[in-house]
Amino acid sequence: MENFKKIAEVTQFTPDKMKKNSVFETDRFFCDLYCLEPGQAQNPHAHEGSDKVYLVLEGKGRFQIGQEERDLQEKEIAIACSGQRHGVSNPGPGRLVLLVFVSPKPSH
Repeated sequence: MENFKKIAEVTQFTPDKMKKNSVFETDRFFCDLYCLEPGQAQNPHAHEGSDKVYLVLEGKGRFQIGQEERDLQEKEIAIACSGQRHGVSNPGPGRLVLLVFVSPKPSH
């Protein structure tokens, strides 16, 4: 596994749906870069036994965690703890880039 990476080299978008780009992965956690074009979303879901952190690197996104919904922009961060329903959407107009950490890594 590479210990160092440039985010710019991992950043990829797709026109049809949110693109998850792997940054790091171990037996205990993963770190992905989520890239969303305007109008794209990650449907709300939950991970039992795993926590997820979203860090906004670029753009603005709408985050749902539990019953709360909030808009976050660059340099803002959120956590969805184990079992909390969570998702994100990009209402636009620009692209949204998120650094996402999940630990422990879900088994599914």
